[in-house]
Amino acid sequence: MSDCILEMKNITKVFPGVKALNDVNFKVERGEIHCLVGENGAGKSTLMKVLSGVYRHGTYTGDIIFENQIQRFQSIADSEDKGIVIIYQELALVPELSIYENIFFGHEIMNGMTIDWNETISQATKMLEKVGLKIDPSTKVKDLGVGNQQLVEIAKALSKNVKVLILDEPTAALNEDDSENLLRIIKELKTHGVTCIMISHKLKEIIAIADTITVLRDGATICSLDAEKKAITEAEIIKNMVGREIDNIYPKRENKKFGDVCLEIKDWTVEDPVKGRDILHNVNINVRKGEIVGLQGLMGAGRTELALSIFGNSKKYKLKSGEVLLNGEKKSFKNPKAAIKAGIAYVTEDRKGNGLVLIRDIKYNISISNLDKLTNGLVINENEEITIANEFKNSINIKAPSIMQKVGNLSGGNQQKVQLAKWMFVKPQVLILDEPTRGIDVGAKFEIYSLMNKLVEQGMSIIMISSELPEVLGMSDRLYVMSEGTITGELLAEDANEEKVMAMAVKS
Repeated sequence: MSDCILEMKNITKVFPGVKALNDVNFKVERGEIHCLVGENGAGKSTLMKVLSGVYRHGTYTGDIIFENQIQRFQSIADSEDKGIVIIYQELALVPELSIYENIFFGHEIMNGMTIDWNETISQATKMLEKVGLKIDPSTKVKDLGVGNQQLVEIAKALSKNVKVLILDEPTAALNEDDSENLLRIIKELKTHGVTCIMISHKLKEIIAIADTITVLRDGATICSLDAEKKAITEAEIIKNMVGREIDNIYPKRENKKFGDVCLEIKDWTVEDPVKGRDILHNVNINVRKGEIVGLQGLMGAGRTELALSIFGNSKKYKLKSGEVLLNGEKKSFKNPKAAIKAGIAYVTEDRKGNGLVLIRDIKYNISISNLDKLTNGLVINENEEITIANEFKNSINIKAPSIMQKVGNLSGGNQQKVQLAKWMFVKPQVLILDEPTRGIDVGAKFEIYSLMNKLVEQGMSIIMISSELPEVLGMSDRLYVMSEGTITGELLAEDANEEKVMAMAVKS
């Protein structure tokens, strides 16, 4: 017999210029793991913000029915009082505070007018045991890895007597081991009666964990798939997400043509001045014109450090030896500006923190990378700026009402397209992509892969760093594998497979 804990009926949410949710219906059974999927901008996070009280009652139409009662949440505190707790992709922990202080932050255990620290530590220890985290609760959060910080967030939710736990992209920043551990914890919570709603773009994880999968597209409910009645395939989910079948998520290039070596790194040894030790050791790589070279390795292998040190981050990374050759000519980049001027661009893995100015519009974020081209004396040619921004918006399908839309209001996939457009405007010879599809949906991934193919067909060289091994194997013409700051192997795409790459990635 059905035991519905939550039903959202006919939810409609409108922002200026866009209808984010259009008559959405969403139903969750008690004690199930219910996954919510869809392309970036489909309305998943908006729907959960309605449920959790971020968007208060009255700012949307429709009803939230929780445990058979209509709810009118005016704040997050209102939804938490009922047992609905949301954990966002960007964790809401205070790094300088201890684990136990973070777990009970905002709902402290009081003894009269003072905090009962002994009881706080005791209860925090019990919460940590429930999530399988064996660690001293007095440890500061800043000293934990991302995977353990995620577990602290779940322990914090459990301390609020959670009935429905919402997880928004919980494994986006985790390595494979931490992701598997987190999924195990979610399954364990199910056995204790906690209902989980999980938003994720990682379809393999969804298939492995979901009891029910609800698909949103363009702000509307497309379907709900019951994984207990029949096995759900990735192809079925993708078709419902994007409204069409994508036979091969990694589009193939025909008639590949590689030119001469465009960028070469020789005997590259780099020191981290803060840690006082070498983090890169005699690295040698090269990339030809028209080639996509993958850079693979486990977390901490040195991939991002290599990219940033090439890109001229001399304050953070001290070059001890080695040289950069661009089209056979030796170069030296004292800062990123010099690297950009020479023809090298770097698309950061942290688009929100370092890649984009979220409070500014699309036009600003695209033009900021190459203002010299738009400046006539000291004045920016605004007409040309608008023209160029609109050209990129249309050519790479940035979904927004206009180029005046604030980037912070865009979905993750569209933010990533803006970041790519910013660097395409510079017209670099070498484009370094660091985790180019992190946290974006399968449809947006396909568009970015297609764009990468188009760029190399035009003669650009691309270095792609990715933690998703299938992505590296699917898109690279050639790949290097790193471990502990060294190159441990080089493979042509046709010779590479997951076993060979992982064997190289664990070499020391």
